[in-house]
Amino acid sequence: MKPKVSFSTLSCPDWSFQQLVENGTAYGYDGVEIRLLQRQTDLLAHPDFQPSQVESRCRELSDADFAIAGLASSVSFDNPDANVRATQIETGKRYLDLAKTLGADFIRVFGDVLQPTDSGSVPLDQVSPERRRTTIAQVAEGLQTLGEYAEPLGLNVLIETHGDYSNSAVVLETLEAVESSAVGVLWDTHHPWRFCGEKLPTTFDRLRRWVRSTHWKDSVERSAATTAKDTSQHAAAQAAHSLMTGHQHADYVLFRGGEFPAVQCMWLLRNADYDGWFCYEWEKMWHPELEPPELALPLFPSKIHELWTLVDDRR
Repeated sequence: MKPKVSFSTLSCPDWSFQQLVENGTAYGYDGVEIRLLQRQTDLLAHPDFQPSQVESRCRELSDADFAIAGLASSVSFDNPDANVRATQIETGKRYLDLAKTLGADFIRVFGDVLQPTDSGSVPLDQVSPERRRTTIAQVAEGLQTLGEYAEPLGLNVLIETHGDYSNSAVVLETLEAVESSAVGVLWDTHHPWRFCGEKLPTTFDRLRRWVRSTHWKDSVERSAATTAKDTSQHAAAQAAHSLMTGHQHADYVLFRGGEFPAVQCMWLLRNADYDGWFCYEWEKMWHPELEPPELALPLFPSKIHELWTLVDDRR
């Protein structure tokens, strides 16, 4: 057994589908998680994924022995407007249909924020109990509805630890209200640790029975004086917020070059016999100051394999 290694297309926002397959294979990846393609985040509207083109995409994947791990949608369930949430559900169903056609394992969705504001969200300890209960209930309902649609397709609907849902207690409370076996967690291993100050064992103990895919990244903590954004960085951050209210800034560095406790994280997963994806989410799309994909992406597969072997040797 070896780890299944993928990368998010946030890493390479300008690449074509053919470049994803060719470069991903050359760099030692088993698959790709598609968040966007050529900067277009609405995959349902991209020319490469129209009904007349999907057969060609599947053939290219098969010829390269390369997989689509999942489709990372912008679907979220935190909006208080029921009509907006109904539209999100329909979008999620169309993503599931596309994922099935492309042979993907899952679609990613967001809970996102418990109480949105113009600048993001309020701190969790300032969210009223009623607002918290209401939002968690509607997120659970959205997950259940999409889960029921996903079950006969043999697919998973994964909620990411992102935004206010980086707090694993919020995710746990939500998932305990969901019955569908098709609903799980995409554990962004970095977010609860960096943004909520959670210890990795705390997060994993709460979510382990639902974890079916993982995102990996690394960052350092810097003073505010060293993190001022230039115009391009600010524009990218605004674009991220327009799609994901819960998007938060971190000072990302190349994997294993920062403070993220990667060995401990791999240890937790290996001891739980985790067999899902290890996806490198190098957020070049939202952080244009980061190194280019041609530099960042080739480094990750060997580092994950090293962690995998290191943990196996210690067990």
